[in-house]
Amino acid sequence: MNISYNWLREYLQFEMTPQQTADMLTSIGLETGSVEEIQTIRGGLEGLVIGEVLTCTEHPNSDHLHLTTVNTGNGGEPLKIVCGAPNVAAGQKVVVATVGTRLWFGEEEITIKRSKIRGEESFGMICAEDEIGIGSSHDGIIVLPPDAVVGTPAKEYYNVKSDWVLEVDITPNRVDAASHYGVARDLAAALTQAGIPCKLQKPSVDAFAADKTDGGIEVIVEDLEACPRYSGLTIRGVTVQESPDWLKHRLQVIGLRPINNIVDITNYLLHETGHPLHAFDAAHISGNEVVVRTLPEKSKFVTLDEQERELSDRDLMICNSDEGMCIAGVFGGLHSGVTMETRDIFLESAYFNPTRVRKTARRHGLNTDSSFRFERGADPNNTLYVLKRAALLVKELAGGTIEGEIRDIYPTPVEKATVNLAYKKVNSLIGKEIPAETVKNILRSLEIEIEQENGEELTLRIPTYRVDVTRDVDVIEDILRIYGYNNVEFSHSLKGNLSYQTATDRKHKLQTLISEQLTAAGFSEILNNSLTKKSYYEPLTSYPAPHCVSLVNPLSGDLSVMRQTMLFGGLESIAYNRNRKQGDLCLYEFGNCYRYDGEKQQQEQILAPYSEETMIGLWLCGKRTRKNWAAAEEQTSVYELKAHLENILRRLGINGNGIRQEELQNDLYSTAMSLRTRKELIGSFGIVHPQLCKLFDIDTEVFYAEMSWDKLMQESDKKSVSFTEISRFPAVSRDLALLIDQGVSFAQIEKVARTTEKKLLKQVALFDVYEGKKLPEGKKSYAVNFLLQDETKTLNDKQIDGVMKRIRQNLEQELGAELR
Repeated sequence: MNISYNWLREYLQFEMTPQQTADMLTSIGLETGSVEEIQTIRGGLEGLVIGEVLTCTEHPNSDHLHLTTVNTGNGGEPLKIVCGAPNVAAGQKVVVATVGTRLWFGEEEITIKRSKIRGEESFGMICAEDEIGIGSSHDGIIVLPPDAVVGTPAKEYYNVKSDWVLEVDITPNRVDAASHYGVARDLAAALTQAGIPCKLQKPSVDAFAADKTDGGIEVIVEDLEACPRYSGLTIRGVTVQESPDWLKHRLQVIGLRPINNIVDITNYLLHETGHPLHAFDAAHISGNEVVVRTLPEKSKFVTLDEQERELSDRDLMICNSDEGMCIAGVFGGLHSGVTMETRDIFLESAYFNPTRVRKTARRHGLNTDSSFRFERGADPNNTLYVLKRAALLVKELAGGTIEGEIRDIYPTPVEKATVNLAYKKVNSLIGKEIPAETVKNILRSLEIEIEQENGEELTLRIPTYRVDVTRDVDVIEDILRIYGYNNVEFSHSLKGNLSYQTATDRKHKLQTLISEQLTAAGFSEILNNSLTKKSYYEPLTSYPAPHCVSLVNPLSGDLSVMRQTMLFGGLESIAYNRNRKQGDLCLYEFGNCYRYDGEKQQQEQILAPYSEETMIGLWLCGKRTRKNWAAAEEQTSVYELKAHLENILRRLGINGNGIRQEELQNDLYSTAMSLRTRKELIGSFGIVHPQLCKLFDIDTEVFYAEMSWDKLMQESDKKSVSFTEISRFPAVSRDLALLIDQGVSFAQIEKVARTTEKKLLKQVALFDVYEGKKLPEGKKSYAVNFLLQDETKTLNDKQIDGVMKRIRQNLEQELGAELR
């Protein structure tokens, strides 16, 4: 938020430089990022001087240029200046930009240089209004009155003043400081504590009085929950016109565009007091009444930005007797605002429910100065003061008469919160014993009332504008920031409870273990947003869009749903890296995935159709090894991904025999396998579908695996660590060269073999694949190794041959395999 230094000094009399003020604000929690000098005219008219045109003749090589000599009062020779203005003449007093002067044309800065124009030298420029920023006319040069003194700097002639803009970062809980008076109030407390003389003064509204006690527009509040207080006032016979310079300058310095005197007054008071106001054209208030209510669901309303919006039945509206005029606390309507033709106005100063304002603003994607303050909590007991202040300014700058008394609907006044504060707790939390009198002085400077006091405790009444102070610890925080963090000395002793363990939960320990394993294997950990695009899921059947958990008020369309799968976040990371020439990637991520299942809720009558599951995702793409003297270049593959998955399962103590791999049809993949226990699916891996890669402009294969970490933990819990003695009896290896159909996978061969012999068969491995000439069409050759071992005795040939015969027969019967 921008705070004007000069404006701030209207409420607080103190002697500090702008930078010292910024440092003081930062020290009390109002962090000030920058201090920028601003002049009433950009550039401050530096280098410009008042001059007199001594001679003016036609340019010999142009029909519209003039050769002039100009006295600038520097005691030297007159300047030769080529001028193209049609109104230049000898004897005129003008504004001259000498060589080296910098001028602003919009956002572009130019420097005046010595130049030749059509063969004639020019040592400066005679300026027009728009060239120095004092107006918009470019019809000719500025001609000053005859009494203008030659040699006077232009910044003195135009009375250019400097101001400084302090960029104050307001935290969400400190809406009380979102105004010039709010900052002045906090600064006054800090200066008082530091012993620096200062005087805080609030503009008086004692002069307020209604010109006519009867009449005025009536107010009806139908929704008191959404609008606990509404104050309004009618002023007739105003003159809407351009604001005076002082008001325009105040707004321009903090980055606001002046509109007209009425609208500018509401903006000025918003930034003076922090309380939003709204001015309605009374001619558009039909029925002579303002009604605060909601409109039916899907009602249409056109806002000031000329956008037609569809309203919710929870959007509070300010209406006349026929229609809506304004979205309460958020944005005005197109037709009810003040224009140059307005003659009668109705001023609104209200307090709206913060939650209702926030939800409405998010629902319509609006973020205004008004909604910013209302949704954080305005002061319900400040509406009358701000309304009276506005009325006085309107009468001063626009004339008019106040018709009728203020309409103030406030059935349930908000009382000041009560907090009990113990000195012992103050000293304990701050870490230093602060004198009781110092504590009380700080509280008084913060306008916190001391209602009752005993030797050890204070009973306090908190101002209603401090919506963030509800507990004793909140008060202690305020005491500390005003007392000064730097005034709390470091202790010579250190008290702490140190532990070398970063996590005690087994789930997190194992997560750290697997993270270290993957990192050691060359993977990089990524962390993606759980919010993602709904459009990713719309073409999918495995993860349909209706099963996405949708946000009611998303920040943007790109962050509108919770992710169902980790895949898309990883693809975004891969695309980002590949676009920056980092194409060989091994990535992993732990995170939660979310799912909504309304059908399951109806069928099983469950209360919560939402599920949340912790997942681990792995992504591989690019080259496995780059070409070097020791190894040839090699592309990564899905088999490498499978190896990493098996290593994870092995590290978690999950027996590989307990996890089955089966072919999977899933539209995330072009080819995929599922990982299953006897009861449920725990994960999948495969080659990401090319259409999804194309969606992210990834022009290489991506291999992806996803496993449920929660289910892995359940499986890991079932496993106990045990050991077996190394067998004293040798293992026997046998190979089979099998001729099989192209559609038969190694997983099927292994499954048949292990089903055939469960006791003696220890390992099945594929060590060669051949597809080519001399094989029948539609066939391929697998060379498979079988490892047999008996833990109690040495196998003889008869036993070995019997096992291999049964395996061969079952492979022939179930898969149509033949021995080559």
